[in-house]
This record gives sequence, structure tokens and C-alpha cells, in this order.
Amino acid sequence: MTTNLQTLPAADNKSAGAGKPTNRRKPRESRGTLAFSRAQRAKSLMKHAILILAGGLMIYPLLWMVVSSLRPNELIFREPGLWLNSLEMSNYTSGWSALTHPFGHYMINSAIVVIGSILGNLISCSMAAYAFARLQFTAKKLLFGIMLLTIMLPFHVVIVPQYILFSQIGWVNTFWPLIVPKLLATEAFFVFLMVQFIRGIPRELDEAARIDGAGHPRIFLRVILPLMVPALATTTIFTFIWTWNDFFGALIYLTDPDMFTVPVALRAFVDSQSATSWGSLFAMSIVSLLPVFLVFLFGQRFLIKGIATTGIK
Repeated sequence: MTTNLQTLPAADNKSAGAGKPTNRRKPRESRGTLAFSRAQRAKSLMKHAILILAGGLMIYPLLWMVVSSLRPNELIFREPGLWLNSLEMSNYTSGWSALTHPFGHYMINSAIVVIGSILGNLISCSMAAYAFARLQFTAKKLLFGIMLLTIMLPFHVVIVPQYILFSQIGWVNTFWPLIVPKLLATEAFFVFLMVQFIRGIPRELDEAARIDGAGHPRIFLRVILPLMVPALATTTIFTFIWTWNDFFGALIYLTDPDMFTVPVALRAFVDSQSATSWGSLFAMSIVSLLPVFLVFLFGQRFLIKGIATTGIK
């Protein structure tokens, strides 16, 4: 038997040298590209330098107050810089007990008002927001527009009729005028925030719950409210900051020193007839800022999420 031998094709030179590293040089960047990258880098550095400078200017008053709380009273306004030659920790001890009650008493008063205001806003504003976002009733758009108009209404416009009302009820010099309005959904900003959040929640969830026999109260408590955690957290943080720092309302309604909140108690350090203890005032101001700083620090991510989002995605 004869066989025909076939010659194998020669290996391709290109494929044979495929595994060998090539010595090709990368094309050099043109001068225009290098100049553009340097300009971008210089622009970025300039922008960061401006931001750092602006941030330093904004935080300087706070740093000066911290430093001043550690200086003797007679050197606070003589040395405007941030350099400390000695620590004066007595400002904190003397400031804590300088008033009729220890400063912790006024912080407890503020905590009572803050907790009542937070609960009032969470309950009333969430219910009003659910009604505007999900229910259908007469003059809904008109009432929603009136509610938004109250955002532009200054608090000083309604303080006189409110004071007359609470005075006739006998609530002056109590915490009720500072807490009860929060139970009536008077904070239009939080109502609007929650309405926008609820509108971003799919209505299919409501329909599925309604098929299972749930009514509006159950839908609100079991479906909508658990999904509103970012909006509720945002409301909690803002209510805490605004109520803790509220000076005007507490000054109007609270006249008994035993009922003073923190802002009104800090005002008591300033005396127009005698020497003001600025060191104690600054020390207690730092103490009063700590709760606000801690709340903002731990709730920052909820605050950003609640403002940035309008519902689940």
C-alpha cells in the first residue's frame, strides 16, 4: 500500500514570535496634553486652597470661642489669636454652677422641649404628609398650597396671637407652648419633605396591601412608615438643632428661671449692670454645643440620604 505524504505548512513567523515581548515604545504625550494636565492640576490646587481658606475663616469664630473658654477672663479680648499661654479650666467649673441651678438643670429643660418637639413633628407631619400624598379629598391642592405658603410666614407674625391664646389658657411659663404646636403639623417644611418622599414610594405597595385587606391606617403604619426612615431621621435632626438653639420662643414664654432652656440660661451670664463673666459664658456655650455636634456627627448620613432621595429606587 502506498501512502501520499503531505508536507506540513511552515510555521508563521508572526505566530511564532507572538509570545515574545515587543520593544515598541509608547507614543509620547504631546506638549499640548502636558500643558493641559498641568493647567488642570494648578486649577485643582487653587480650588482646594480657596476652599481650605474659606473653611478656616468660617471655623475661626468657633475655634476662638474654644480658646477663649480656656483663658482668664481679663485676657479674652486682649489676645485675639488662637495661641494659649496657659489653661484656665476654672471657667468650666465656675460656669457650671454660676447660675441659680447647675447648668445641667437647663440642659434637662432643653431636652424635655426637644424630645416633645421631635415626637410631635414625627407623628403629626408624617400623618399630614401621608394625607397629602395618598388620600383624595376636597380642596387638596388648595390646602397643600396654603401649607406651603406658611413656610414664607415669619414666626414673629404669629407670636402675638399665639401668646394671647396661650396666656388665656394659662400655659405661659410652661413647656406646653413650645411643644403643643409641634403636635399640630405646623412645620410645613417637614410636611413638604415627607410628601415628596412618599410620592417616590411605588403605589403598587399600597395596592398590594389593600388587596390583603389593609386600610389606610395599616398601610401607613406597616408599609409607608418603615420606608420613610431617611425622611424621619432628617426631621429628627433638624428638629433637634432648631429646638435646642431656639432662643426667641423660650424667651417669650418662659419667665421663671427654673424653666429656662439652654439659650435663655446663656443669656443670664451677660449682665448689663455688672461685669460679665465671658470665660464662663464661652465655656458653657461649648458645653451646649456638644449635643448638637454629636447629633449631627452620628446622623449625617441619614440627613444627606433623606434630603437627596425622594423615595426608594
